[in-house]
Amino acid sequence: MDLSVVFFLKGILLGVGLAMDAFSVSLANGLNEPLMKKRKMGLVAGTFAFFQFAMPMLGWICVSTIAAYFKAFESYIPWIALLLLGFIGGKMLYEGIRNKDEGEESPAVGLLGLLVQGVATSIDALSVGFTIAKYNVWEALLACGIIGAVTFAICIIGIFIGKKVGTKLAGKASVLGGVILILIGLEIFITSWF
Repeated sequence: MDLSVVFFLKGILLGVGLAMDAFSVSLANGLNEPLMKKRKMGLVAGTFAFFQFAMPMLGWICVSTIAAYFKAFESYIPWIALLLLGFIGGKMLYEGIRNKDEGEESPAVGLLGLLVQGVATSIDALSVGFTIAKYNVWEALLACGIIGAVTFAICIIGIFIGKKVGTKLAGKASVLGGVILILIGLEIFITSWF
């Protein structure tokens, strides 16, 4: 396993970029439940982290399976990563700019609502399976673990901020996440040619 600083930096940046939706929802959850207990804060952040870990891993499994059977598919992976991350990042960027003055409120979240939030904020992470397609299983697990850990930390911070200040940062977080995802898509596409 060739683990370099670039490997960890890429995992951290993917985690930051993907966690911005979960950060925004965490802000809203903190705002709407200012007396949220630490245990529930851990449950909220842990749910988002789990889905941000699981979705890229699921994407990696799908891509690895398809690529193993169809080697010609491998040449399309950088294109697919660029298109998916560009689309998702562009959508986040657009929504962050469009809604920068609007605060979205959500009700205090129950377990079912939390699971729905977890899936909704991590569905875009499925495409990260394309970005880590060349990793072996241990590297993929480690990269997804880094993404999950970063998501957990960012969501805990989001809940604390939401409890204190509200959701004014939600639009900026979405813009930052969108820019990071677009840049990672470009990096994958450009480095695949060299």
